[in-house]
Amino acid sequence: MSGEKKKVGDGLQDVVATSSAICRIDIEDGRGVLEYRGYDIHDLAQNSNFEEVAYLLLFGELPRKKELELFKEELKERRDLPPQIIGLLTHLPPFTHPMVVLRTAISYLGSMDKYIHFKSHERSIEKAKSLIAKFPTIVAYHHRIRTGQNLIHPDFELGHAANFLYMLHGEVPSETEEKSLDLDLILHADHEFNASTFAARTAASTLADIYACVVAATGTLMGPLHGGASQRVMEMLREVAVPWRAESYVKEKLERGERIMGFGHRVYRQVMDPRTIELRVLAKKLAEEKEPKWVEISEAIAEAVYKYKGLLPNVDFYSASIYANLGIPDDLFINMFALSRISGWVSHIIEQYENNRLIRPRAQYIGADSREYKSLNGRK
Repeated sequence: MSGEKKKVGDGLQDVVATSSAICRIDIEDGRGVLEYRGYDIHDLAQNSNFEEVAYLLLFGELPRKKELELFKEELKERRDLPPQIIGLLTHLPPFTHPMVVLRTAISYLGSMDKYIHFKSHERSIEKAKSLIAKFPTIVAYHHRIRTGQNLIHPDFELGHAANFLYMLHGEVPSETEEKSLDLDLILHADHEFNASTFAARTAASTLADIYACVVAATGTLMGPLHGGASQRVMEMLREVAVPWRAESYVKEKLERGERIMGFGHRVYRQVMDPRTIELRVLAKKLAEEKEPKWVEISEAIAEAVYKYKGLLPNVDFYSASIYANLGIPDDLFINMFALSRISGWVSHIIEQYENNRLIRPRAQYIGADSREYKSLNGRK
């Protein structure tokens, strides 16, 4: 029909919302590409650490040795929580989901910041470092409180990943455990305009404070189609229980028209998510030291899904077995995502502040129009 408008893709698929210099995802020569500030994710995964990646996302360049040492020290200095936040964690209802706890604590931290509405680059960077540093402490403290255990305070001799596992379990992690979490944090740090990051940028475009923007992101991350997917994967692994049941489980689910979590991606449609490539190797290595069955079940499910559906696993799929082998409770899986993605969120928020235009898209109207209003008595 002449003049008919092209329908916008559902979920804004393939719609370019704005520009960014932080992250690039693409498909080149039949492979998935993910770059942070121009650096390939495989190079970062194999050579870097989370603190260095967080610095890269925030400042746009890899740090020199002294800069990285200073950045690590600054994060360590900000790990402690104010007594008021610890009190909040103690008094929240015991049934409160850990992600609700996290976003509530973020709001409380904002209420204690007398510079909450200051958005200069320097102030924003300081707030960003504080949030990156405090996220692990909030999650670990709350878990210890809800399970009736004494708090394990930060160990300033340990790096970011190792310190979190220490605060959570009360034991210094092995080198494999530390490296596993560190790599997982690198791989989840950013992914362009995913749902939670876009929510954070939308909030930032209104010039809301950084805490409000992060709360918007955490609320969005909590959905089972975003950050909650890895928990659903773990539930599936427990349900399958043994590798030999995987094919029949997958076949029956697909015949019922049910979704199998951890497969398919909006961007990497016909290629492997590059993060999955790294996570699969990591999951297998960790399984050699811990429990092998989760990876064995995962591999069997992946083979069956590809056989019957032609779908490849995404970043959530192997994260589940990694978290399980790190002793992370299922309902903390979304929080683990947040511990990493906070570095990407704050980087995007700052980028939005510094080149801002209110994000206000239009909707393609598909309802009735030009209808005549009739009085109540005249309606049939």
